Amino acid sequence: MLICGIESSCDETACAIVEDGRHVLSSVVASQIKTHMQFGGVVPEIAAREHLESINYVIDEAFKKAGMRPSEVDAFAATMGPGLVGSLLVGANAAKTMSLVYKKPFIAVDHLQAHVCANFIDTKIAPPFLCLLISGGHTQLINIASFDRQKIIAETIDDAVGEVYDKVARLLGLPYPGGVLLDKTAQKGNPHAFELPIAHVQKNEFSFSGLKSAAARLIESFDKKNVPVEDICASFQYTIKETLFRKTVDFARELNYDTIVLAGGVAANSEIRRSFSELHEPQNGGYIINFPEMAYCTDNAAMVASCAYFNPIKSHDSLTMEVYSRI
Repeated sequence: MLICGIESSCDETACAIVEDGRHVLSSVVASQIKTHMQFGGVVPEIAAREHLESINYVIDEAFKKAGMRPSEVDAFAATMGPGLVGSLLVGANAAKTMSLVYKKPFIAVDHLQAHVCANFIDTKIAPPFLCLLISGGHTQLINIASFDRQKIIAETIDDAVGEVYDKVARLLGLPYPGGVLLDKTAQKGNPHAFELPIAHVQKNEFSFSGLKSAAARLIESFDKKNVPVEDICASFQYTIKETLFRKTVDFARELNYDTIVLAGGVAANSEIRRSFSELHEPQNGGYIINFPEMAYCTDNAAMVASCAYFNPIKSHDSLTMEVYSRI
């Protein structure tokens, strides 16, 4: 089954053609990072306008790279939410229009489920497994019991991981996108230079607001010209990793799962990937660990097409569905 997926939930305009949910024939992404860099974050109105300017070119390029015409795919899919409503409308309306023109089904996709499905691309991974979803807007542990049976078993009660990364990066004077630069800077520092707090919350909760406040106080304790940026980044990143690692392993043991997958933009983080990779070693439990390829961690349309195949919101009469900003 060939599915054309479209993604436009935030600041990437993307289109991909995917076969049977796993084999990517083409994947094209137009990023808006340079545009939003001058503002220190994504400006929703500007993002929507750039999606409008890019969408036709991105779709044309995706079909050109796949060596096929729109009439040859079996269905069209698009992210319906969560995300920026103005941005979502661009991709959703493009996919709905093509489904009407070419008389093919339209499949609605949830953005977070799409991130989970990025793990199916170019792999044989299949449920059951535990998924740690970490992104700019979400931090969740999801019990993926089957392709159509999933349950959030833990999530953040305040800031998401990616959100607190960007906020601390801004306090350190790092430019947008701060989380990526904080990760690179942390690799030069000492992760044990400063002890930062891990929140004591309920079993099914994550919390990062206290860590953000502690990092802010630590930064303010130094003269602006003498802030040990590398060591603070390393210590902050180590604390984030420990918080995620401990709770994920505890739930994997409780569920008796031998497979753990990561998803979302923060799954590209070097320290998090390194730490979870060690779980694969026999002395650390011998878990099957999977990360999406770097290109499929951040927003892309290949994961949307994969999700349309494995886990659609609605596979029938989806043309009437509207976009949504929150779950």
